[in-house]
Amino acid sequence: MSIPNSFDTLTSGLASIARLPFGTIVSGDAKSTPPPILALYDKEGSNECRVVRERITELDLVVDVVVPSATNSRVFNDENYEYFLGKDSSAATVPRLIVQKEDIEETLVGADKIITYFEEIYGERPPVVDENDEEIKKQVVSALILFAENLPSLFRYNRGNTVAGCALPPSKPMPSMLVLYSYEGNQFCRLVREVLTELDVPYTLKSAGKGSTRRTELSDITGGSTQCPYLMDPNTGKNISDSKDIIQYLYKNYALFTPPNELLGDLSDILTPILKPVYKQLAPLQAGSGGENKVEYEATIAAAKSQIEEEIASEDIVIYTYSLSPFCTEATAVLDNLEVAYKEISLGKEWVPFLINEDGPQKRAALGEMTGQTALPHVFVSGKNVGGLYDGLLPALEDGSFW
Repeated sequence: MSIPNSFDTLTSGLASIARLPFGTIVSGDAKSTPPPILALYDKEGSNECRVVRERITELDLVVDVVVPSATNSRVFNDENYEYFLGKDSSAATVPRLIVQKEDIEETLVGADKIITYFEEIYGERPPVVDENDEEIKKQVVSALILFAENLPSLFRYNRGNTVAGCALPPSKPMPSMLVLYSYEGNQFCRLVREVLTELDVPYTLKSAGKGSTRRTELSDITGGSTQCPYLMDPNTGKNISDSKDIIQYLYKNYALFTPPNELLGDLSDILTPILKPVYKQLAPLQAGSGGENKVEYEATIAAAKSQIEEEIASEDIVIYTYSLSPFCTEATAVLDNLEVAYKEISLGKEWVPFLINEDGPQKRAALGEMTGQTALPHVFVSGKNVGGLYDGLLPALEDGSFW
């Protein structure tokens, strides 16, 4: 859950390759005036939901409302939400398709029932292998398709499955629905849909796979480009074509904050419990606590504390950093994306000798005595200790205590 990087692009691309040829090209079964699809309750990371989305691309369908239905979505826990399904286990089944049949609405629950409905309206999906092929070839291809069915979820592990902590709390619905031109087999469209799921933001889906009539529509809107994904936000009048730009826009307008690198967070979960006690012991030693003159050491630390008190009182938001630390870089990026004023105080390149500033060890030890934390980044708001990135800044933004 973060701004996509090259690793995200690679794994999303592999997820698309694993499912070829499904969800990419509009098939001959598509109709010019298909029955309306009123809503699709969908979880991006679900294998069953993926099968339905692939068929929606191939049939060139429009879904009036895609309702993200991650495990902890408000779909299952907010009775005031207009798309609320219920809190019991029976309500948790997705995908769930609501279609218009003449004058009535019908709800189809589960991929099998939805695919059967599509077959009744459009006919069966053309076979991947020719009926005249040898039986051994049919068996091999069928086995490969079955094996590849779970690969996208593996390549994009844990993405598009849960609502993120940076998602906006339940509030009034958006005045107008976001509109996304997308198709299932596109690696960049997947990155956008994952974020929409993780932010719990509903949207209108306009399928625009290869051969879609909607590509002409998209070309008219953009002045010639048929590139997907393409996001239209009638609430702000913004139209955005690049996946990274779309995701940055979604975080800025439909999230509490832009989250930092997800892999770095996983690394922090592993390293912090191991290194925290080590840093606690090393910081005073590096500052000179092991020397013979204890009075001088205590005076030095007292002076460092006094300077820190002055610094954290000089600005509403103060952050202590190392210039080479990726955790510090991510923390300042979070603040930059919030567009808040803050004061950054660097203690050097890193905490190790020859890289830390001359007064860095004393300040680091003083911070440890004042707050119990010697690792950086270290954030203070209105003179009060908030903490580091993953154990301080992000939780404070999520629960609102940062402000």
